[in-house]
Amino acid sequence: MSDPNQDWKIFRGDHRDPHDGIDRLPKAPSWRPFGTDISPGVSRRKRRGETFQVRPEEVEMVNAALYLRRPLLITGKPGTGKSSLAYAVARELNLGEVLYWPITTRTTLKDGLYSYDAIGRLQEVKQSEAKGEQVDDPQKIANYITLGPLGTALLPSSRPRILIIDEIDKSDIDLPNDLLTIFEEGRFEIPELARLEPDETESEKQITVRVRTAYTDDEEITKADRKVVIQGGRITCQEFPLVLLTSNGERDFPPAFLRRCLRLTMREPDRSELERIIQAHLTDCDVAAEEISQLIGTFLERRDKKKQQLATDQLLNAIFMVTRERNFVGNEKKNLQERLIAALDSSMEEPRRK
Repeated sequence: MSDPNQDWKIFRGDHRDPHDGIDRLPKAPSWRPFGTDISPGVSRRKRRGETFQVRPEEVEMVNAALYLRRPLLITGKPGTGKSSLAYAVARELNLGEVLYWPITTRTTLKDGLYSYDAIGRLQEVKQSEAKGEQVDDPQKIANYITLGPLGTALLPSSRPRILIIDEIDKSDIDLPNDLLTIFEEGRFEIPELARLEPDETESEKQITVRVRTAYTDDEEITKADRKVVIQGGRITCQEFPLVLLTSNGERDFPPAFLRRCLRLTMREPDRSELERIIQAHLTDCDVAAEEISQLIGTFLERRDKKKQQLATDQLLNAIFMVTRERNFVGNEKKNLQERLIAALDSSMEEPRRK
C-alpha cells in the first residue's frame, strides 16, 4: 500500500485508515477561485473576465452595441467565452457588477423584471389586521418586491448598467418576442405599486418606496444600488443597459427579434489564442512547454479534425492536472488527460463493474 503523502491521489478508495491527506490539496485553479483565493464580492465569472482574451471583432461589436444602444446577441459553442466577454467589458469600463439572468424553458419576462412574494405579504396582512395595524402602507408592499436582473438593469443611471441574458436559445418560444417592447422602450411598470397611485384629480404626490434589486456583490460602483427608490411603480432607464444575450445556436429567432439586436458569432480559439489563454490562467505553470504544446495539439486535433465538441476549460483542466509535482504511476497521467478532454457530445460509459 503506497504512502498517501507521496501519491498524487489524495483519495484512494481502498478502505485505508483515515488520514489528513486533504491538507495537501493545492491552491485552486484561477478559474475556480473559492475560499481565501477570492475577495468578497468578486465572483468566479468576474475573475474569468480579467483573463479573457478579447478579439478585434468582439471589440468592434461591443462598441457598436454601446453606441447604438442595442442588445448584442452572441452565438457560439459552449466554452468559447460568451459570458466572460461581459465581465471583461465591465472591468475595463468600470460598470460595476454584471447582472446575470440565466434562461430556462420556464423563464418568463416577469421573472427578469421583478418578483413579488404574495404569500409573505398575505401573512403580514393577516398579522397586521389581527393587531389593528394599517395594512395598505405602500412601503410594506414594496418590502415584498425584488427587482430581477433585467428590471435592475433598467434602473436610471448616468452610466449604462450591464446585463447577461444567458442561453436565450433555451427559452420558451414567446420570450424573445416579449423582450421586444422592453428593448424598444427601456421601461416597465410594477402593477402591485402602480395601482396604489392616486387619481390624476388628486393633488397627492407620487408614491415613493424603496425596493431590493438584483445586485449582490460589493462592487463600489453598484453596491449602493442594492436598494433603490422608485416612484409611481414605474422604472425607466436613463442610459440603455449593455445587454449581452448568449446563445449556443440551438434554435432560430424571429426576424423581429433579430432586427433589434446586433449579432456576433464567437469562434473557437486557435493555437496562438489558446497559448495566450493558458499563459493568462496558469502563470505559475511549471510543466514543460513541450508537454503543453502536445496537449494543445491533441485538443485541436480532436476539436477541429475529428469535430468533437470540446471546451477550452477542458484543456485548462488537463494542463492544471499535469503541472506542479504530482507523482503519476504507469499510464495514470495519460488516462487522466483522456478523461479530462473527452468529447462533450459523446458518452463516457465504461463496462459495468461487477
